[in-house]
Amino acid sequence: MNYSSFLSTISTARKANPLRLTRELEKKMSSIIMLSGGLPNADYFPMKTASVTLFDGTTIEIGESMMKRALQYSKAEGVDELLSWVEDLQLKLHNPPTAKYAPEKGQMKVVITSGSQDALSKVFHMLTDPGDNVLIDEPNYTGSVLALQPMGCNLIKVPSDQHGMIPEALNEILSQWKMDNVHKLNTRTPKFLYTVPNGGNPSGSALTAERKKEIYKLASKYNFLIIEDDPYYFLQFEKTKVPSFLSMDVDGRVIRCDTFSKTISPGMRIGFLTGPAPLIDKVIQHTQVSTGQPSTFSQILLVQLFNKWGQKGFLEHVARVEAFYKKQRDTMVAAAEKRLKDLAEWYVPNAGMFLWIKIKGVSDTYQMIKEKALERGVSFVPGCAFMFESTQPCPYVRASFSYASADQMDQGFRLLAELIKEEVK
Repeated sequence: MNYSSFLSTISTARKANPLRLTRELEKKMSSIIMLSGGLPNADYFPMKTASVTLFDGTTIEIGESMMKRALQYSKAEGVDELLSWVEDLQLKLHNPPTAKYAPEKGQMKVVITSGSQDALSKVFHMLTDPGDNVLIDEPNYTGSVLALQPMGCNLIKVPSDQHGMIPEALNEILSQWKMDNVHKLNTRTPKFLYTVPNGGNPSGSALTAERKKEIYKLASKYNFLIIEDDPYYFLQFEKTKVPSFLSMDVDGRVIRCDTFSKTISPGMRIGFLTGPAPLIDKVIQHTQVSTGQPSTFSQILLVQLFNKWGQKGFLEHVARVEAFYKKQRDTMVAAAEKRLKDLAEWYVPNAGMFLWIKIKGVSDTYQMIKEKALERGVSFVPGCAFMFESTQPCPYVRASFSYASADQMDQGFRLLAELIKEEVK
């Protein structure tokens, strides 16, 4: 693939920062005289050791030498041990066809990021110039929409339902571009498609394997990239996980965004981006001149945790997390059936943290949710927050089942039912 044709003007101009640590230099730091790097002297860091107690009562330790490393600068692409661990995880879970490609042909490469929002922001800047066309379904994650809108790109809405983006609708949209133009520069064919394939925020939609295959075929036919933003991959509630776009990527056109926020901790701010090496290298160059690196301390803490658990222990942990959220989902759906049955409609999400509720007889939920609901002591998010035109009327409400107790869900929906009845009088 000609990856240069997808890069924004700014990303094309980026160069590697010669002052940043390289992987090769970091490996040699203990055996050479370091007169090059502007590294603070670790002997004067105030923290010496740390011990962290896990939920099962066991501990992980960060000793003196490890702490010096954890508090120091590190490479923009991430700590070696964490990078290797994540690469092995991606190979096990997705077995990407690109794993054995040559780098210039789109070989799979991984970079650690400061959470998934950091990754998405850098990917959007890497690919987007004003006037570019971007394919995206609505409703969609507010953080992504707000990141894209100021960049001056054209957000092309692709219809979706509870099973995600509809391939037939996507094909109809794409048919306006002539096939002999799709491999030419500056023809304004869509550069990429952005989607949250599992447990979409806010809709809870989940793309089926069949739809993913059809969408990937269209991506190959019309030569656009796929950004697979999958923070809820480990919160799928069916027995078998749906294959990812990354697992289907024979062309090297998928950029996959993952995070530990939903399974380990959002406060650690650690995510990881997987995609073709020529594109991931541009993300690394961006990191070198922006955030510099993900938190070394958070990465070392994760390395120690994963050394203790192993891949098997991690997967056992996420299975427990998944089971908890499935129980939470069932509890919220039961509360909705009890309190909202004739007042609203929804579908049962197969992944994620959210129930997307359409209120009957109410054309716009904004005032009801942002003012009246809060006055009565319950918080939801009005659906307009997830639309491209947030000032337009929207009859939807997003409820999260991630945090509330069963009793709180029941009482929250009781209050919502009262408000709906008052609105439709």
